[in-house]
Amino acid sequence: MKLLKVEEAVGHVLCHDMTRIVTGKTKSVQFRKGHVIRKEDIPMLRSMGKEQIYIWEKPEGALHEDDAAEVLAAICRGAGIGRNGPREGKIEFIAQQDGLFQYDAGILNRLNGIGDIIIAARHNHGAVKAGDKLAAMKAIPLVIPEEKLRRAKAIAGEAPLMNILPYRLKSAAIITTGTEVAKGLVADTFGPVLREKLAAFGITVMRQTVVADGADVVAGAIAAARREKPDMILCSGGMSVDPDDNTPGAIRHSGARIVTYGTPVIPGAMFLLAYFDDGIPVMGIPGCAMFARATVFDLILPRIAAGQRLARRDFSRMGAGGLCLSCPECRYPVCPFGKSL
Repeated sequence: MKLLKVEEAVGHVLCHDMTRIVTGKTKSVQFRKGHVIRKEDIPMLRSMGKEQIYIWEKPEGALHEDDAAEVLAAICRGAGIGRNGPREGKIEFIAQQDGLFQYDAGILNRLNGIGDIIIAARHNHGAVKAGDKLAAMKAIPLVIPEEKLRRAKAIAGEAPLMNILPYRLKSAAIITTGTEVAKGLVADTFGPVLREKLAAFGITVMRQTVVADGADVVAGAIAAARREKPDMILCSGGMSVDPDDNTPGAIRHSGARIVTYGTPVIPGAMFLLAYFDDGIPVMGIPGCAMFARATVFDLILPRIAAGQRLARRDFSRMGAGGLCLSCPECRYPVCPFGKSL
């Protein structure tokens, strides 16, 4: 790269995009990288405040910012992800399908620690729709040593850093617990809420069973639901430590192995996740899901729907960002809730 006066740059190749800003009217690229400077370009360049410009002279062992962005994109881009650019040295990722957007945050942090390169991504483990913006990456200087891109490749490894996992689980059974609901003394308000949340991920409710309290009764309902082979089972209600709340014990007696009973997330502290030996998840949903706009169930449902098998450590990491602020106007998921890194 070489700096020349605009008159001396005629006939040379521009090495980066040049943006023209007209206050209150426009901001657009006037000259793109690779443009051969012409004599008639000089007045426009001067109107943009350019008395000197950089022309391309590739140093040994270095990459132009566009080429560096291409390397970063190759490292990061995985399944279900489209792209645009490079534009002004930046490549952006766009979702090509609905699904769960995920990446290894530890590797992302190491890449950003190299220096002179940046990769910015939306929150990890989030539900996205086709067309959503996912990430952007670029080199900071116009020319960057190739060695830094080699380090980035070594850190990232062979597998793409970022992927969109499609939703795989398509059916659910709901078991609503509570003697007062079973006897018709209280209307079921849990089922409609769960149906709406599941439908957002294309999950159909195969059956909903209302049962009285009692560990054996609830365990029997779980066994009956399993015979219909749903992709997941949700048990609503009866999740507290009160003597009449038997859902956690019923899930344990059903033969499922409990991953967690209790999470560092509020609302949703009394949430339970377990798995049967065949991999089918069964969840105990606490009563807060009936009235709170977002709970721990909303945080993990996209991951469950995508077929991820969660472990205890996935929940223990949720405490950072796990407190809902109960804003007067809820804007979840565009908020800090559940956004631990």
